[in-house]
Amino acid sequence: MVSVALRPRMIGLLLLFLLAAAVCARLGVWQLDRAHERGDLADRQAAAEAQNQGPEGLGALLEPQSTFPGDLVGRQAWVEGEYVPGTQMLVEGRAHDGEPGFLVLTAMRVSEDGTGGASWADLSGAPVLPVVRGWVPATTDGTDPEVDASVLAEPAGTVRLAGYLQASEALGQGSSVPGRTDSISSASLANVWGGPIYSGYLVVSSSQPSQADAIVLLDRPSIEGGDGLNLQNLFYALQWWIFGGFAVLLWLRLVRDETRGEEKSADEDPFGALARAESEA
Repeated sequence: MVSVALRPRMIGLLLLFLLAAAVCARLGVWQLDRAHERGDLADRQAAAEAQNQGPEGLGALLEPQSTFPGDLVGRQAWVEGEYVPGTQMLVEGRAHDGEPGFLVLTAMRVSEDGTGGASWADLSGAPVLPVVRGWVPATTDGTDPEVDASVLAEPAGTVRLAGYLQASEALGQGSSVPGRTDSISSASLANVWGGPIYSGYLVVSSSQPSQADAIVLLDRPSIEGGDGLNLQNLFYALQWWIFGGFAVLLWLRLVRDETRGEEKSADEDPFGALARAESEA
């Protein structure tokens, strides 16, 4: 088989097939780049559409104690209520623009979500909404917030919020520091704050009355883990790579078939095979 593969004709075919495989590989990379570009464009368009829609009443998008649909991530909503005293927590290990810090998480007892209370009429009372009021930087050693706790105090009385919806996170490991957590999990928060509770949380974009300037407002959330890939172009990329692999396999198949053909001929005509071997030598 090796002698067949080293023949000039087979080496020429190998170079041709390798060239075809290289072209297919390059086309696959190009399609993968296109998949990223088109996926990012679709994400930007969806974000722009969500931004242009303006905030809707929370009750029109999500009811308390209901499953959080994935397409609500990043949707704008408004809600009114009062922050529940003594519920504020700092969410550990949250970086912003590459800088370590904490999220400021507080419970809001909802009084108006655009439905006049109809969305929780069948529940035990007005629901609790987890609210991420923003982000604060950490000290140099990363153990505490840079700002004083009094600066982070929530506004008193009725507050009207607008912000972006985000799904509840998975249950974390917890924190050894009182008043802190490592995840925003509705299931875990319900044990601390009581219920009924929403299966997502609100990331504040505006507040009336306003909150402290030291709390940095966050950007619109996106689906976690998303790669921004356009599936159609991704499949095209896979097809090109498969075609490139077939080109190499086709050459191996030709070498194998020609070797088997010669072996079969040698079995049927040993003297002719000997003559061919001597002439090649």
